[in-house]
Amino acid sequence: MKTLLVATDFSANARHAAEYGYSLAKQIKANIVLCNAVIVPAEVPQSGMVAWPMYESDELLTDSSNELEKLKKHLEKTDHGHDFKPAISFKNGPGTVTDVVQSYVSNSKVDLVVMGTHGSSGLSQFLLGNHSSNMINNTTKPLMLISPETQVLPVKKIAFATDFTHPESDLECLYHLIPLAKLLGAEILLTHIYNEQTQSPALEKAIKHFMTEVSNKANYPHIYYRSIKNSHMETGLGWLCEHGQVDMLVMVHRPHSFFYKLLKSSHCEKMAGHIAVPLLVFPAAE
Repeated sequence: MKTLLVATDFSANARHAAEYGYSLAKQIKANIVLCNAVIVPAEVPQSGMVAWPMYESDELLTDSSNELEKLKKHLEKTDHGHDFKPAISFKNGPGTVTDVVQSYVSNSKVDLVVMGTHGSSGLSQFLLGNHSSNMINNTTKPLMLISPETQVLPVKKIAFATDFTHPESDLECLYHLIPLAKLLGAEILLTHIYNEQTQSPALEKAIKHFMTEVSNKANYPHIYYRSIKNSHMETGLGWLCEHGQVDMLVMVHRPHSFFYKLLKSSHCEKMAGHIAVPLLVFPAAE
């Protein structure tokens, strides 16, 4: 993992996410690309027939570049250590956050995207739906979401949530997670939330097979398993993050149908709205 892309809109939450991303980059000896999406009204469909002078668009991009430079200097200035210092570059462009980030990662080597969330209620939830949620649904790279409550601390325990319904996809994501865990010196806690009185024989068989595959192929001894009984997955994972000494939660996001999206958000989107630890989202393996 050599390059982290940190998406920012220069808000306080985004700056906090950038600080977390910088700290993470120091731990794993990676470099950083700061990325800002500039919304140019003439390029937004809802702007209708409003004309937007080209020189003003250029001014917006110039302002963006200036703010990115300020953020870069802020991150460098607050680094008082004498160990590895990430190299920081930046990229901006017109469009939505999702479009600008995806355009960059599709043409450049990026291993992880980091961005902030905006909370879990009221206007904050609306903003989450427009930014973090869109990124969760469209990212082609692992996406780390940082809430305003996330503390900038070393990561020593990573919880990987699975329901064992897509074992091959989850195993593939787990194998991609292990190199990061090794760099951080962190253990991985495989976690399953179940709501039955007893786990069914079929589920127990699936768990046994999954753990056997991990044991045979993962080549990482610091992987453990824990099941938690709770009637709601989000509640169970929230409890684990709050009481289980977990420093990061990992989930695999699988796309849903258009009508599902209209009626119900994914578990990843729900968790992004209300946990204090970083949420690392892997797009489901093809």
